[in-house]
Amino acid sequence: MKYSPLLMIHVTGALVGLVFGWAALFFRKGSRAHGAAGNVFFVSILAMCVSAITIAVMKQQTGNILGGTLTFYLVGTAWLTVKRRQGQTGRLELAGMLLALVFGIGTVTLGWRVTHTVHPPDGVPSAVYFIFGSVALLAAAGDGRMLIRGGVFGGPRIARHLWRMCTALLIVTLSGLAGTRTHIFPEFIRKAHLFGVPVLMLPVYALPVLMIYWLFWVRFAKQYRKRAVVARRMEAAPANTSA
Repeated sequence: MKYSPLLMIHVTGALVGLVFGWAALFFRKGSRAHGAAGNVFFVSILAMCVSAITIAVMKQQTGNILGGTLTFYLVGTAWLTVKRRQGQTGRLELAGMLLALVFGIGTVTLGWRVTHTVHPPDGVPSAVYFIFGSVALLAAAGDGRMLIRGGVFGGPRIARHLWRMCTALLIVTLSGLAGTRTHIFPEFIRKAHLFGVPVLMLPVYALPVLMIYWLFWVRFAKQYRKRAVVARRMEAAPANTSA
């Protein structure tokens, strides 16, 4: 059976992206291994998205067009966040905000129309449109706030990178483990359950938990530790002075 080059790029990009995306999630944040895995994830997912959108346009698959576009935007802005210096923004951030805003409004509008149709296009339920649209509008709001403030710094900068990358990875993971694509796995894996949850769905449930953990760590845990260090120094200062 022959496959088109676009489909091969799409499948290869998805598989490589899944492997290195999950690897980056477990590597220590800021380490060389994390950065290398993140760069491979970025390139492979962009290739996957471009090929997926092209195929979807040719086949008029609205759901795949929206999923590919949102994933492309999330990965692109997440990667750009850590490649920019702290407090630095440019035209790409403005373009990203406008893309997310238009995408979000358009997708929510499509979702509203789907709720009033008997047969949704491509069989995609209205909930998918509302979820994609809400994520895009939330991201656009974050872009706007960042541009108004003149950039993003410290923990919020890492958090911005983290949630966008994790959301993109979640979309790719869901896409790879949903529907007929699971036929590549042996039957015993497809039917296996752990604590009542299908084994193939465990990564889907685990990813949001890991994202929340890392978001808490970069936004609050580090701040708490810094406050504790400052407090100890302030307590030690009088004793050093009297000595």
